[in-house]
Amino acid sequence: MLVLLLGWPAAAQGPGQKNDYLKNTELCNGKGAASPEARIEGCTALIQTVQGSAAALPIAYNNRGNAYVAKQDYDRAIQDFDQSIKLNQTYTKPLNNRGVAYLRKGEYDVAIRAFDEAIRLKADYAEAFANRAMAHLKKRDYDRAARDFDEAIRIDPGLRAAWSGRCWSRAVVGALQAALEDCDKALQTEPDNAATYDSRGLIRLKMGQAGAAIADYNSALRLDPKLASALYGRGFAKLKTGMADGNADIAAARSIDAEVADKFLDFGVR
Repeated sequence: MLVLLLGWPAAAQGPGQKNDYLKNTELCNGKGAASPEARIEGCTALIQTVQGSAAALPIAYNNRGNAYVAKQDYDRAIQDFDQSIKLNQTYTKPLNNRGVAYLRKGEYDVAIRAFDEAIRLKADYAEAFANRAMAHLKKRDYDRAARDFDEAIRIDPGLRAAWSGRCWSRAVVGALQAALEDCDKALQTEPDNAATYDSRGLIRLKMGQAGAAIADYNSALRLDPKLASALYGRGFAKLKTGMADGNADIAAARSIDAEVADKFLDFGVR
């Protein structure tokens, strides 16, 4: 969540300067679905303008970091989050956001440490718990992921990503009925989420309901045609029902993710 910058900087005295400051503030905060490039430009202008504002600078660096994440420029994002944290060591958002950048880079242990620090400073930080859970999922530590999703949902039951994430982690560890309830809950509020249909497909597959699994994987693939786990799962379910074209799905999945078959073994699908 972005935070509005408050107050005029000392340098912005004239009406024109105040208008520019307001415009840059709105851009930096992503008002009106501003593009990442426009957000970066607005935040950069603010950083140059508000050098004397101890309250505004950390927010501007954090917001610019978010814009760099949107551009997948994770190294620049991390530099901005580092600067934001240096300026205000009690500001938890850049700690969480730095963790997201490291998560996207595939540096999962570093990401977890960032989320740990955010949670240490803010024990009810639901988003940080959910993000740390995602890092644990990437490390295939499904039990820890489920516990972090539990905490995220306890703190904020409206956090949609946590329901979908817990559905997946529970599906993998075999808590199938509870996982199914989580997926259904997630789809009530976010019916166009390919990952949740993919998770429910896995649940149906592990429950021995191949036909229902195929239906869920079809839904996932309508939304994301190159989702390797859904292609592989659908192919596996098709073979279970005697449909020869399941091999084509499995081959397509392997062309996208060479390790997908090993992952399904980890999921308990044999």
